[in-house]
This record gives sequence, C-alpha cells and structure tokens, in this order.
Amino acid sequence: MNGQTAWQAGRFDARTGPKRVLFGRMYEDPAIERAVFRPGGRVFCIASAGCTALHLCDRHEVVACDINPTQLAYAERRIAGAPVEVGTAERVMGFGRGLMPLAGWTRDMLEAFLALADPDEQATFWRDRLDTWRFRTGFGAMMSIAALRAVYAPEFLHFLPRRFGDVLRSRMARGFARHPNASNPYARVLLHGGAADDAPPPAAAAANIQLILADAASYLEACPRGSFDGFTLSNILDGAGREYGARLERALRHAARKDAVIVMRSFGEPSDGLDGNLAAHDRSMLWGIVHARRLD
Repeated sequence: MNGQTAWQAGRFDARTGPKRVLFGRMYEDPAIERAVFRPGGRVFCIASAGCTALHLCDRHEVVACDINPTQLAYAERRIAGAPVEVGTAERVMGFGRGLMPLAGWTRDMLEAFLALADPDEQATFWRDRLDTWRFRTGFGAMMSIAALRAVYAPEFLHFLPRRFGDVLRSRMARGFARHPNASNPYARVLLHGGAADDAPPPAAAAANIQLILADAASYLEACPRGSFDGFTLSNILDGAGREYGARLERALRHAARKDAVIVMRSFGEPSDGLDGNLAAHDRSMLWGIVHARRLD
C-alpha cells in the first residue's frame, strides 16, 4: 500500500463515499495503559471515539491523533461532553445482537448473567446456557470471512484467523472466566450495547488533550526527537501493510523518549512466544493481541 493505510478512507467497506464515524465508543480497556504508562508523562494515542484519551488525561498530557476528520470531529464533541453516538461498528454489533433471540438468548437471561460477580459461576453460566450449539452455529456463520466481506474491505480481513467466530468465542469465554461481569462495563457493552464507563472528566483534565488530524506515522515523523513517554495505537496495523508498519516503527523510535512504552492491539492471533501480551487482562475481551513493550 505504498506506506499508507486503509484507515485513511474513513470507511470499513471498499466503496467510495463520505468518511464516517466508525466508532461511537472504544472497545479497549484503558486500565491497561494506566498500568503500564508512567504517570505524568506525555502520551500519544489514536483519537477514535476519545475514550482512551479521556481516561488518560487526568495523569498525562495526551496527543490524540486520527486520520479520519469525521471521527476526529466526533472525538472532539465527546471530549467536550457530548453523548455517545452510533458509529459503523455499533451498527454491525447491533445487527448481531438483534439475532440473539434466535440463539435462545433472552433479555432476562442476559441480565442475570451480567449481574454475576463470580468468574467461576460466569464460566459455568456461559458454557451451559449461552454457548449453545445454536449460538455457535449462528455466530460462526456471521463471523466468517465470507460474511464479513459484505461489510469490510479486504485490508480489514486478511489478518484474521481462520474460523474467526470460534476464536472470538474462546476470547469471550476467557474473559468471562476472569473478569467479574457486575463490575465490568465492557461486558454490558458487548452483550447489551449499553454505555461503558467513559464519561468525560472535568474540563480542566480534558484541557490536557490535544487533537491532531493526521496519520500516526506522518505526525510522529515530524515530531521533535524524544517527544513522548508512551504510545497507545489501538489496532491501526489491522488495515495496514508491512511497509506502513515498518514506517510506523521507525517513526515511533524517532519520537520516543528513553524507556517509552507502546501498547498495540490487534484482532489477529499472537505469534508463538509473544512476550508482553496482555489480551487476557483487557476487560473488553475481544482482542487476540494487546502487546505492551518498551521501544528500546
């Protein structure tokens, strides 16, 4: 892709047309970043829906960057206190939730599950009452690469593992067996579509966020050397070729201060021996890779 990225289209599909709000909220647990970033440092993040920037700005100076002007304008509204809007990702997930009754999932059943606080009990509930053959069959078909091609351009699919529905179900089972549902806002977001705990902080903290319209590599290449203590880049390489990935790595090393930490997510599966993969710790439960590492 000549060192560029599919995200610049501002759409998930391969059609031409106006750029869209892709994410009404972020499906990333900022507790990961809060744990690995040194308090008080300067942090670079992908703006997306603004959630991560909002969760970091009370203890960091945050530069939030996005290549999609429509998404960045939405992040600006969210940081200013506007309510969550429905993006393309939420529409796709909402379609899937609309099929839940076909799998035998009722509203009362989901409410009972989401009220649980014992991961062992949750694991049993998931196995016995939710992860049924009807759910497995329907979810597998909906998450197949063939079905996803109706919504996503090829650049957003090539890295996904085979039988992605089965892989995603295993990630959900892992998460429900680890994180108490009652205190996990991302469990409700995933199954119910409710809002996560992403309310904007006081205006004084939000003033620590600077919004930038650019692609990450271009912006970081132009920064003074040693500008940032931390980087959280969402899953921007899910949709970028190797050339862009190599370019981004060089830009990160240019912009990193000593002992800088980077967090990168991916829907792909980790390679053998990947150190620092915190995917199991991310309460949103969707990721195969949440890779935290020092750039040096």
